[in-house]
Amino acid sequence: MGQISISSQALDRLLADSTSTYGASYQKAFNELAASHRGRPAADILPLLRAAADRALLGFTAADLAEQAAAISTGKSYELRVTVS
Repeated sequence: MGQISISSQALDRLLADSTSTYGASYQKAFNELAASHRGRPAADILPLLRAAADRALLGFTAADLAEQAAAISTGKSYELRVTVS
């Protein structure tokens, strides 16, 4: 399970929201990678997740991204704990 703390103004960068004008939500990118990269090596997925996190201006740790890549690779669920300030 990963954790991230973000401001309430940055929530649309994390979560896909049809009313948002921000076009690079991390949730959307994660879901697309989960659908297209299941079964591929986590090492192939990791740089794609890092790029998505960078586009969304989110500060995931290397360990969180590695866990997410492993979850996508294996098709397992990934739980992210979000603290909004």
